[in-house]
Amino acid sequence: MKLFQIEEPDGLPVDTEAPGAAIGIDIAGPLADVAVAVGGNATVLTDREGFAIDLAVPPMDASTAQWQTLFEGARLRAERMLGRPVTHAVVAIDQSPPPALTDTLTEAAAAAGIELLRVEMPSSGEAPVLAAAILAEDLAPRPEGQ
Repeated sequence: MKLFQIEEPDGLPVDTEAPGAAIGIDIAGPLADVAVAVGGNATVLTDREGFAIDLAVPPMDASTAQWQTLFEGARLRAERMLGRPVTHAVVAIDQSPPPALTDTLTEAAAAAGIELLRVEMPSSGEAPVLAAAILAEDLAPRPEGQ
């Protein structure tokens, strides 16, 4: 008879207080785009077939609740694709954001469980959602020890 020994993989337990992933969200068009960056390399996140999420961008003067719905959808898309929590975001916009809009977006993101790091018009030559994702990666807090 042979015996097998099964061991748990090495590693620390998941820290529920650690920050999750940071994403970029582009709200310039009729539908929002979502991207993530790792090591400065960004990629757009899309839904799997059969699991599409409507990320319609509300009007700029929309209520906090309407914006919250968008942030919840963006978060869900990212978490499905990444397989880990999303806790931070940078929003790309095609105009200079008025303070009232920034306040509304910050409040809506917080209600959706996301800390909004910045709302801005990306100036790099990259697609705005990719630039936002790279900036989000740079601005997001790092887990202790990294």
